[in-house]
Amino acid sequence: MALPEHVRWLSKPSLVQPTIVTAFTGWNDAADAASTAMRGLVEGWGGRRLAEIDPEPFTDFATIRPQVRLDESSRRTIVWPTVGLWHVPTPGGDVILVLGPEPSLRWRLFTEQLIGVARHFDAPMLVTLGALLADVPHSRPAQIIGTATDQDVIDRHDLQRSRYEGPIGIVGVLHDACATEGIPSISLWAAVPAYASQVPSPKAAAALIRRLADLVGAPAPVSVLSDQVHRYEEQVNSIVSDDDDLAAYVERLERLTDSGISIDDEVDDGQLQIDFDETGGIEADDADASTLVDEVEQFLREQDGGSNPR
Repeated sequence: MALPEHVRWLSKPSLVQPTIVTAFTGWNDAADAASTAMRGLVEGWGGRRLAEIDPEPFTDFATIRPQVRLDESSRRTIVWPTVGLWHVPTPGGDVILVLGPEPSLRWRLFTEQLIGVARHFDAPMLVTLGALLADVPHSRPAQIIGTATDQDVIDRHDLQRSRYEGPIGIVGVLHDACATEGIPSISLWAAVPAYASQVPSPKAAAALIRRLADLVGAPAPVSVLSDQVHRYEEQVNSIVSDDDDLAAYVERLERLTDSGISIDDEVDDGQLQIDFDETGGIEADDADASTLVDEVEQFLREQDGGSNPR
């Protein structure tokens, strides 16, 4: 089979049917959880560079800008926003890790590059990592939603069949391409608190790492995020403690979570009704909660100068 034309190979390892795992910054990466998880996997598993996808055909550089770096001699180097691929051996088998910005252009051609890599190595599975905003408390374990379309995969890995309809990101396009090519695929989503959307969440990233490691049968390298998780909880605790209304809202979310309600449940008592949404959010029929989230996001924008990790 011809190799994908826009993939530049950096090494030629002998891989045996590697599982391919992807994460993209941008729309599918609420609170940077998916991209942080992938960086943790590359670091914790000792990933080695395999390839990179040429960004030129797929990137709007006015939106995702290159960066200039200076070396020790003050020579300037431009670092382009490239999708990188790493390979790692694990006890559960070989894995290819993919990380980079969500492409701005030519999604079908971009997807063909990753499908070409999967075909080249005879990959038996593709897994995507994503993160969405949800009405969940930061003080409880991060919830992970796993979906697939193949019933055997759903049963084997205790997943759900996605019911989502609506706009999608590159993750959805990639899964559609896998279905067309007959490659089993799994989508893992971490839920991050909507009221702390602008605080990067290593806690959700660690939860993604654990679930992914369980899928591939490998140790979860979460120790690389331990200190960050502690600082994250302290930061969000400080934000919540400064606002009585927000504290009451979080308390209610804690009660719902402790009662066994998860983000894929529907609550019919008129207080909170939650629906899974693959666009990166959760729909809630609670006007007060929605208004409060808006107020908190405005507060966070003022605190950090207006940056938005999404």
